[in-house]
Amino acid sequence: MAATADSFYLRTVPAQRLPPPPARAGAIGWLRANLLSSPGNIALTAICVVSVCWVVPQLLRFFLLDAVWSGHDREACLASPVNPEPGACWAFVRVWLNYFIYGFYPIGERWRVDLFFLALAFGIVWLAWLAAPRRDIGAFYFFIVLPILSFVLLSGVPMFGLSQVSTSLWGGILVTIVVATVGIVVSLPLGILLALGRRSEIAVVRLCSVTFIEFVRGVPLITVLFMASVMLPLFVPERFAPDKLLRALIGVALFASAYMAEVVRGGLAAVPRGQYEAARALGLPYWRMMALVVLPQALRVTLPNIVNTFIGLFKDTTLVFVVGIFDFLRTIEAARADPHWATPVTSVTGYVFAAMFYFACCYGMSRYARSVETRLARAQRR
Repeated sequence: MAATADSFYLRTVPAQRLPPPPARAGAIGWLRANLLSSPGNIALTAICVVSVCWVVPQLLRFFLLDAVWSGHDREACLASPVNPEPGACWAFVRVWLNYFIYGFYPIGERWRVDLFFLALAFGIVWLAWLAAPRRDIGAFYFFIVLPILSFVLLSGVPMFGLSQVSTSLWGGILVTIVVATVGIVVSLPLGILLALGRRSEIAVVRLCSVTFIEFVRGVPLITVLFMASVMLPLFVPERFAPDKLLRALIGVALFASAYMAEVVRGGLAAVPRGQYEAARALGLPYWRMMALVVLPQALRVTLPNIVNTFIGLFKDTTLVFVVGIFDFLRTIEAARADPHWATPVTSVTGYVFAAMFYFACCYGMSRYARSVETRLARAQRR
């Protein structure tokens, strides 16, 4: 029987959108879905809440409420009738803060270090801000202008009226930032070249890339630093031996490049073969195909691994102390050994201060990478 107009109903306007049930939305819904979804989750949530309520007040009391904020020597951080159980000795950090930042860098020349920090922060913001104007000029500034400017400022060039400062006087956060920045900036492009070389059809290029990657990845970073800083001068004349910090920079950069090469190679393997074939069908030469089609997709896929490698490299900068370079953690080690600040809480305070610095830097890199991932995923869905 044929359908008539009276046998069905057709809505001509969209139905009103109803809000979700209160038990499934908002804070209550999040708690039910993530913390109270099963008896096991309820038990784990209760254990975590009890642990937090037990630990956090003690931490707050030690690091804030009972902490010592002013003083000039160990007497301020020792137990006394006024403060029988002193907390963290932040006075130690306040007195030694300049040493933690600059090391033995001459006091009258520390404005150059401050200017280097500002120039580096400006370049990072220019590149990291995705809506920034002329990011191509920003890339030129960061990879070309900034290294030259940093060398002129930190080392000193007499022709510019700057006194020379030996790298043996550098230390603290300055050394940590320099080593980490050089390692990160050099390892990514060199790692990409090594990854492409490992997948190359030219046997010699592939063999050299594989040999370098496997050899460097087969030894710990301490060994690389030791070879670069101690063994290398034994094989070259003393006047040709590079500076100690420069040797460490080269060792860290090469070590990080080998690991970055494997990270990028994983991204290249994840790109569908059809993308290669489509690029070749369009007549694109090899390097344009890699730069315009393959590498953007590979780097997007492996972005979390790249950032993870950067974070690991930033923390591994502490290993340069084994070759006599005073990085940030090494300056804290040296300061806490001062008998004028020998207290039961001095070492704990110094290490917590170092942990706060490393956590802030690593967490910042992680959150920025997460925001880039979210933006790329949103653009891909469109």
